[in-house]
Amino acid sequence: MIIRRIKLLGTSVLALSLAACGTMAQRDKNTAAGAAIGGAAGAILTGGSTTGTVGGAAVGGVIGSQVEPKKK
Repeated sequence: MIIRRIKLLGTSVLALSLAACGTMAQRDKNTAAGAAIGGAAGAILTGGSTTGTVGGAAVGGVIGSQVEPKKK
């Protein structure tokens, strides 16, 4: 029963977070994606250290905010 509630909560949070990204500007989406990727990479590279995760997220967010899609 608890597992089912946890799955439902996780699915609800995921759906709400994806819906919130619908009105974001492209630069904001790039920043969020960079922070998520950087945080995951930092956590992996440092064995899950908090400093590595936060540092990776910060660096990834900065890099993501500077990336611009190619203009056609």
